Amino acid sequence: MTSESLPHAQPDAVMDQKGTTRQAASTVVQKKDWRRPVARFLLYLILLIGGLGMVFPFVWMVASSLKDASDIYSLSLIPPDPTLGNYREVLNETPFARWFFNSLVVALITTASVAFFDSLVGYVLAKFRFPGRTVIFLLMLSTLMVPTEMLVIPWFVMSINLGWTDSYWGIMFPGVISAFGIFLMRQFFMGVPNDLIDAARIDGFSEFRIFWKIALPLVKPALAALCIFTFLGNWNAYIWPLIVVRSEEMRTLPVGIAFFSSEAGSAFHLIMAAAAMATIPVIIVFVIFQRQIIKGIALTGVKG
Repeated sequence: MTSESLPHAQPDAVMDQKGTTRQAASTVVQKKDWRRPVARFLLYLILLIGGLGMVFPFVWMVASSLKDASDIYSLSLIPPDPTLGNYREVLNETPFARWFFNSLVVALITTASVAFFDSLVGYVLAKFRFPGRTVIFLLMLSTLMVPTEMLVIPWFVMSINLGWTDSYWGIMFPGVISAFGIFLMRQFFMGVPNDLIDAARIDGFSEFRIFWKIALPLVKPALAALCIFTFLGNWNAYIWPLIVVRSEEMRTLPVGIAFFSSEAGSAFHLIMAAAAMATIPVIIVFVIFQRQIIKGIALTGVKG
């Protein structure tokens, strides 16, 4: 009886063991399923709090720009009597339109220059083989380690000697080409297949046509990201325009608003109105090109 019962007891023990294992696995799955929504909720809550913290200063600026001088120190976020008189006063009392135009001209021309020359130099360094190519590339990268503050003095001396002070070119020339843009475009052009370029050469395409018609369209995400960052950087530039510009009419928007805020003193409703108008192009660029901005941030972290 004992020898006959043993074979029957072993399968039962195996079945019990399997059942216990399945119960343990299901318990672990239930715990994981319970933790995931909670972790996701906490993550979204943290992101929401961080987003509100970042947006609140901008909302407060816009709200303050709509307040009267007597209500500027009130803690209410919604203006009791909203008015656009602050904007009209800023536009009438200051050359704000000229400052806005100056910043727009500098930002657009510099962005177009960086987009063309940086992509062209990056293409040459990526697809052409010539003596000293690596040395030239390393020398360009070495300029990224030099702080802008150290370059201001030689830039200013050169501007005085060449008569570039108080002019558009004097504001723009330090940024018409950037080492970071060359590095970024070179890394992406290296990903363009050489067979595609060789096939275009066999078909009789010129080198510039290959660059313009074949290679450049393949790196549009990187080019769009470079253009966006260059435009925003030049729109918000302050140190160099402050040094090279002397007359009031040639000031860019950040410099003009800085002087206006010092002259306005405690007229914070006017300062907020000027600052709110200065952010309009930045908001437009972000709304239209937000996908390219996010993609550009991701690409600059992946490629290299």
